[in-house]
Amino acid sequence: MGQERNFLDSMAARLCAVGCALLAAAALVYIHRDDLFSGGADAIAADPNDPFQICFADRAADIDGMVAEGTISGDQAVAFKARAEAMCRDIAGGNNQVPSQ
Repeated sequence: MGQERNFLDSMAARLCAVGCALLAAAALVYIHRDDLFSGGADAIAADPNDPFQICFADRAADIDGMVAEGTISGDQAVAFKARAEAMCRDIAGGNNQVPSQ
């Protein structure tokens, strides 16, 4: 006698599962599109009175100067700016919110 095959063991069930996973991933990308494709810290409009912006602008200028001198590479500058952003957010008194664009 032939073995009856359960739907959950079929190729159709696997394709449905892959389709659901792809739909969930697409929904997450859509929901977080602003977070994923925002342009980073360079695209943030500077508020001259924001302590974070003041701190980060100073650190970014220092880092850009090191790149111009040849002290660090572009990849290192990206890492340094990420660290400077975290430090400035901490110094700014818990301003841990991503600035609105």
